[in-house]
Amino acid sequence: MVRAYWEIGKRIVEEQGERAEYGKRLIEYLSERLTKEFGKGFDKRNLHYMKQFYLTFPIVNALRSQLSWTHYRLIMKLKSAEQREFYMNEAANENWSSRQLSRQINSHYYERLLSGASSCQDEVRTEVKALVPRARVDEVIKDPYVLDFLDLPEDNRYAEKDLEQAIIDRLQLFLLELGKGFSFVARQKRISDGEEDYFIDLVFYNYFLKCFVLIDLKTGKLTPQDVGQMDFYVRLYTDKFKLPEDNPPIGIILCSSKNKTVARYSTVADNKALFCVGVCALPPFGRGTCQ
Repeated sequence: MVRAYWEIGKRIVEEQGERAEYGKRLIEYLSERLTKEFGKGFDKRNLHYMKQFYLTFPIVNALRSQLSWTHYRLIMKLKSAEQREFYMNEAANENWSSRQLSRQINSHYYERLLSGASSCQDEVRTEVKALVPRARVDEVIKDPYVLDFLDLPEDNRYAEKDLEQAIIDRLQLFLLELGKGFSFVARQKRISDGEEDYFIDLVFYNYFLKCFVLIDLKTGKLTPQDVGQMDFYVRLYTDKFKLPEDNPPIGIILCSSKNKTVARYSTVADNKALFCVGVCALPPFGRGTCQ
């Protein structure tokens, strides 16, 4: 989404040029058309932010993929390029939420570091780290995951084994889409309850959450049986593989069609360790939708 907003800002700047009156009409036209085609998020005010986003960060490769649009909205308000670069990198490296970023900006974190002696800088950094709470699960798990880089058919006509193989073939990009802190553990991980063997599609470990992340791939409609199966996997994996210093595992069901009623009334509604997450395998401006 951030990349798409940057591209829109770039196009607005290129089309407007020096023509102020034309530029005003252009934004009005784009707002009306984009809102009609893609929904909320494209009002005139937001389009002005996208234009400012491109002007503030004209080199797209300099952006940090870990940060959200809300992060960049906060960073754009800063006056100097040095401040913007500092907060952008700190927020990405330290995994700050947008609320935490706002707190550090308002407490003049950058200015205190810049003006203090070396010993004082260490104290400031220690103080800030103490104020940043541990990462919450709902801050790390995204919904939906946009997997357009897998080059899967746009009509969703692919099997679960095809989705799994595409993820393995492009594992680095998939890890980037998952977010910060994920490392690959296993594919088709075998676990046993002593009587039967079971196989988990993908297993990762998140070092921010300090836990294993189990992923089950579903190309069809989500069912209560799918949720119950993942709940079983999480409990069994906890018993077999969780170390004393680990937090309990998290289970994610990646599904192309997420039945909200099933998600609401099945185990997932009461279990904070289970997530039913939508998969969007289309490009950001494709004709499909993420459910």
